[in-house]
Amino acid sequence: MADLERKAEATWHGDLKEGKGTITAESGVLKDVPYSFGTRFENAPGTNPEELVAAAHAACYSMALSNLLSSKEHKVHHIHTQATVTMSGGAPRKITKIHLDTKGKVEDIDAETFKTNAEEAKRTCPVSVALSAVDIELTATLE
Repeated sequence: MADLERKAEATWHGDLKEGKGTITAESGVLKDVPYSFGTRFENAPGTNPEELVAAAHAACYSMALSNLLSSKEHKVHHIHTQATVTMSGGAPRKITKIHLDTKGKVEDIDAETFKTNAEEAKRTCPVSVALSAVDIELTATLE
């Protein structure tokens, strides 16, 4: 299989506090989506880089866990993952932790086996691997 490339871009105008920017993804799912100091550091409505990292991680992880379980002949009804990205308040700001909270409805599996597979998916999910410098925590619950 050939290597895959995905692209997104961001433009920022002005200084950090008063400036503003837009984010666009090649697919068109994001098109000139605004972001600002307020959306990133003050809970103003809108998106921010950390929210986008959380979305990417939750999506990738859910797919990775589903694939892992399916490859072991388990019937997956659904995997739902919420990713919470924590950024430090001090300077320099940095992402310090990501918590994955995943719940799955899977046939013919016990809770311990589900958790073991969830941990393996955490180690092997491409976004987890890319973010491996950050502490990634996991809560895995079989429904």
